[in-house]
Amino acid sequence: MDFAFTDEQEMIRESAQDFLADVSTSAAVRAAMATELGYDPALWGRICNELCWQAIHIPEEYGGLGLGFVELTILLEQMGRRLLCSPFLSTVGLAANALLLAGDEEQKRQWLEPIAEGRLTATLAWAGRRGRQDAGAVEVQAQAQADGDGFVLSGVARYVPDGHSADLLIVAARAPGSEGTAGISLFAVPADTAGVERRWLPTMDQTRRQAQIRFDGVRLGREALLGEAGEAGAALEKTLQLAAVCVAAEQLGGAQAVLDLTVDYTRERVQFGRPVGGFQAIKHRAADMMLQVETSRSAVYYAACVADEALFGETSCGELPLAASLAKAWCSDAYFYCAEESIQLHGGVGFTWEYDPHLYFKRAKSSESLLGAASWHRERIAQAIL
Repeated sequence: MDFAFTDEQEMIRESAQDFLADVSTSAAVRAAMATELGYDPALWGRICNELCWQAIHIPEEYGGLGLGFVELTILLEQMGRRLLCSPFLSTVGLAANALLLAGDEEQKRQWLEPIAEGRLTATLAWAGRRGRQDAGAVEVQAQAQADGDGFVLSGVARYVPDGHSADLLIVAARAPGSEGTAGISLFAVPADTAGVERRWLPTMDQTRRQAQIRFDGVRLGREALLGEAGEAGAALEKTLQLAAVCVAAEQLGGAQAVLDLTVDYTRERVQFGRPVGGFQAIKHRAADMMLQVETSRSAVYYAACVADEALFGETSCGELPLAASLAKAWCSDAYFYCAEESIQLHGGVGFTWEYDPHLYFKRAKSSESLLGAASWHRERIAQAIL
């Protein structure tokens, strides 16, 4: 496994870094935060039409660029570094992977092609009201219609990223009476389907919108079912593991950003006639932050290589659950540690609205919970290695 970027991957990193430095500035992020949509449609249009990032790892036969999960991770790291407000994670990191894992050829062409062309945003709705983040969190129920020609969805999904604005909902629902990963089905549901009610939920982190979606007797034809009825539990688990790697990549980028902000500030802030960054105690704390960032980078890109094999390899990759949980647990702790230190090292201005560390602090806290907190993933690691 080679951890050095190829020339092509380095070019992707540099172009993403330069582009986002121009378009996802502090002012742009704050402007997007103030809207109900949660992102700038014009910027999303540029990302789709000029850069084709949304097509990065979608196979060529479905209109994508046909690159790998490592390239996707490179983009997500830079997005996290700049707090990009967009439906990228929900569309690409969640919904597209669910379609790749669970859809048949016709369904992949039906839905992945418009995603790759930038004409469709999507998300995955799986978690219920109890706040669990694995496949066992599914509470929406899917009951076969009386004539046996379709399904009826009933129930509520919460904490759905960009669920209030996505054009397509990949919905996880379970057969009545089932538990855990058993009895779960995945459905492709256009957001304007009768009986679907959506509302966005106010959250601490305003850079990423979440929503509650209610399914009030939503009737679906059998063509909406991805794969076999009641057999999608494994595909959902794998989708969530891949998404955990995506979130960890964002966390890595955010941790790097707050380290950079802090170093720049301590070089400028003068106390006792010298920059505070020159004091040994400050240097030690900055070094600890850097250690957290660099170890996170190793965890993320190892997990990305494993995810690439798991999604596109010819054989199944049994390392994915462990690698995904390791990256998510480590990066959740590292990002929050760096964000907290950044607040402290900025002094009294660290949490004021005018300075950016509080934005990263809130993103660090919200992404820590998204797709499972660090303690939950450590428990999964412990169970996997026993």
